[in-house]
Amino acid sequence: MTGLVIVGHGTRSAAGVDQFAALVERVRRRGDIGDVEGGFIELSRPPLTDAVGALVARGHRALVALPLVLTAAGHGKGDIPAAMAREQERHPGLTYRYGRPLGPHPLLHDALAQRIDAALAETSPAGAALADPSPAGADRAGTWVALIGRGSTDPDANAEVAKVARLLWEGRGYAGVEPGFISLAEPSVPAVLDRLRRLGARRIVVAPYFLFAGVLPDRIVAQSAEFAAAHPDLDVRVAEVIGDCDALADLVLERHAEALGGDIRMNCDTCAYRVLMPGFADKVGRPQRPHDHPDDPVGHHHHHGHDHHDHGHDHGSVAVVGGGPGADDLITVRGKALLDAADVVVVDRLAPQGLLAGLRPDVLVVDAAKVPRGPSMAQEAINAALVSHARAGRRVVRLKGGDPYVFGRGHEEVQACVAAGVPVTVVPGVSSALAAPALAGVPVTHRGVAHDVTVVSGHLPPGHPDSLVDWAALARARGTVVLLMAVDTIAKIATVLIEHGRAPETPVLAVQDAGLPGQRSVPARLDEIGAVAAREGIGPPAVFVLGPVVALTTGPST
Repeated sequence: MTGLVIVGHGTRSAAGVDQFAALVERVRRRGDIGDVEGGFIELSRPPLTDAVGALVARGHRALVALPLVLTAAGHGKGDIPAAMAREQERHPGLTYRYGRPLGPHPLLHDALAQRIDAALAETSPAGAALADPSPAGADRAGTWVALIGRGSTDPDANAEVAKVARLLWEGRGYAGVEPGFISLAEPSVPAVLDRLRRLGARRIVVAPYFLFAGVLPDRIVAQSAEFAAAHPDLDVRVAEVIGDCDALADLVLERHAEALGGDIRMNCDTCAYRVLMPGFADKVGRPQRPHDHPDDPVGHHHHHGHDHHDHGHDHGSVAVVGGGPGADDLITVRGKALLDAADVVVVDRLAPQGLLAGLRPDVLVVDAAKVPRGPSMAQEAINAALVSHARAGRRVVRLKGGDPYVFGRGHEEVQACVAAGVPVTVVPGVSSALAAPALAGVPVTHRGVAHDVTVVSGHLPPGHPDSLVDWAALARARGTVVLLMAVDTIAKIATVLIEHGRAPETPVLAVQDAGLPGQRSVPARLDEIGAVAAREGIGPPAVFVLGPVVALTTGPST
């Protein structure tokens, strides 16, 4: 018989873990469906790997994996399938059928209505001036409901909460039901309550659309209480979460039967992972991978079985993105998608400035060249800004010129994020070391001319005690040399290269403002480049390329 593994997301709430365990036991006792285990993908014990391992140890090689989620969002679409894929690697030959999310479903709507009526049956809060203090839910007509979902970056998941709100309203006699969200989406809890107040509501029941207790349901209670305290003329009550109950167990069994029968229908007409939705271009066609939710502690989407540590922070993420050599359209597709989805952009002077004009109006742009310390932002301050914004639950893009790892200090920023436990990813960019020569018509390698290219920082001149460059060895090389950040040191570099054997007549090309409308190229011999660059007023950003390939120059690329 096929084993059933009920998969929860996980919570820092002990009460939530207990409710999950109670539901698993209730399902286990209900009907003859074979082995049942439950596990979490993060935050809580038991971990999913233990639940699957227990079923495998009892001889199961085919499972039903049922996601205990209300809406098909990131956890259901990405995290749980990814966790199950890891279990298949751990247990070769293991197969599973994936159930569909629990909602929307009439059983859930009935359970929500029962929780709302229970809240109405309670004694009215002290100080509330009720127009009609009706007992035990007898007056649904005078009650407005604020249905509060988790909130997601997936618009389809948020739309499902709005759908549930409408279905909850239909036929039940409430004055109205308005959807809202506790995280990531609008309207917020205070915004929904204020909207209902303006619509004339005097009695409001806030109904969390959550399965079990947790940090976010607690936050709903706190925000509702804060709003109620500021509006003593309102009767604001908060209903309980759905919790362990027969209705939820019945629904789990129904989804289990559907999965066994191959019925795993999901609505894909408005799924942002498949259909282009306004403002969500970064999701279409992207593989479903584990992701971090800003209201989850960081470091828990690695799913290392028993390795569950609570860092106690709510985190967003950081993407260190290479913006390319200056032109707005030379950024990678992935980099542009992350930029479009960003909440905060920390930008370098050499990053493509035109990309900033296309950001959403609400995006915070932090100019790393101006704040917070004088003319240049200390690297430590940049690192701290990335970490602090991510810990506030924001999607941060560190937009850099060229490639983040080519003299861009990108790895220092990655190391800072890793040390702080902030999820971080790197998006390579087109480096000016290769792009500037190409845009000026110079191939850095060419058959029969140059079989190697060396990219060198000219920030420190030859002879500087901190320089790590072996200039003598570089002079003996026969290939192409590309110098970055060498405007102030090119004359000294050329002298040392010639002293150690590079031919004085070696052709050199200075390329300034590569990829921008003002791009210009200035040719010279190695023994003359210092004087020529000074005379022509070559200034940063500029790239110097030297070697026999320069003789192949075809003119600027368009």
